[in-house]
Amino acid sequence: MRYPDQMSDTLAAAVAQADHVMRHWQYDADGPVKIGSDSHKRMFCRMLLESHNPYKPSVIEWPKLPPDALKRLTALPIWDIAVQTEGRASIRVATYAATIQDPLLREALVMDGEEEARHKVVLSKLVEAYGIELAAEPPYPPPKDAEWAWMKTGFSECIDSFVAFGLFRSAQRSGYFPEALVETFEPVIQEEARHILFFANWVAWYRRTLPFWKRPWFYARVAAVWVTLIWDRMAIARGIDTDGVARDANFPATGTADIGESLKPRDLILLCLEEDARRMDGYDKRLLRPTFVPKLARIALRFMKA
Repeated sequence: MRYPDQMSDTLAAAVAQADHVMRHWQYDADGPVKIGSDSHKRMFCRMLLESHNPYKPSVIEWPKLPPDALKRLTALPIWDIAVQTEGRASIRVATYAATIQDPLLREALVMDGEEEARHKVVLSKLVEAYGIELAAEPPYPPPKDAEWAWMKTGFSECIDSFVAFGLFRSAQRSGYFPEALVETFEPVIQEEARHILFFANWVAWYRRTLPFWKRPWFYARVAAVWVTLIWDRMAIARGIDTDGVARDANFPATGTADIGESLKPRDLILLCLEEDARRMDGYDKRLLRPTFVPKLARIALRFMKA
């Protein structure tokens, strides 16, 4: 992340250290960690809390872009949905956090929600810096079913982050985004990796802590979330958002051609898998990784020609 050049050496060192910790974290307890145990809960909660990068969006130095790069950036049809997605995510996570009695888990969830809110601020600062006009934002009311909203947000991020990892790397390699802008936005992408890592471990821990007679209902809700997310994305792919409003484009579906290299679908999936593994590699190996979307990607590869 870029900060003003006059930043002190002490602050620069602190920023570099925070960035390193955000990408490399180890649990200080030795030995195996049983999934669903208190130790498991402490591990994934402390991962999120201790790997937090305390950067402030208000002091980010947005690099000056040459005219061609600025035109490409402002032409992307993603900024409204990106800002609104983070706005919805932050209120959903915060609402669920307020229902949790466990102090450590609640603290981690509050941190997660605050980071989602910070992503929205970062995006708002970006569009302001580069003169991108946004549509008026809708209200973000607290969800009535807090757990459902939290699960929908978490599983949605598992899908979107997996694709974003590959597209972001493709854009970097192609030079579509100048290196200075990539460097500035990079911590936001890594924070999403931390969020889905936290969520995957929460799902496994929560499922194990439920009485056996409640687990079928939880499995049913998980399945319903996935059906909802697939339906939503099919609607977006047809050019209609989930509220029935026409959209200009679907960034995940068209992003490879717009911002990255000219990758075939198979090559993009391989790049997403590679980037997903790289971004997860620095965290304690005892933490469960999000596996459902990567598994679907590997299944899809079997039906694609090399």
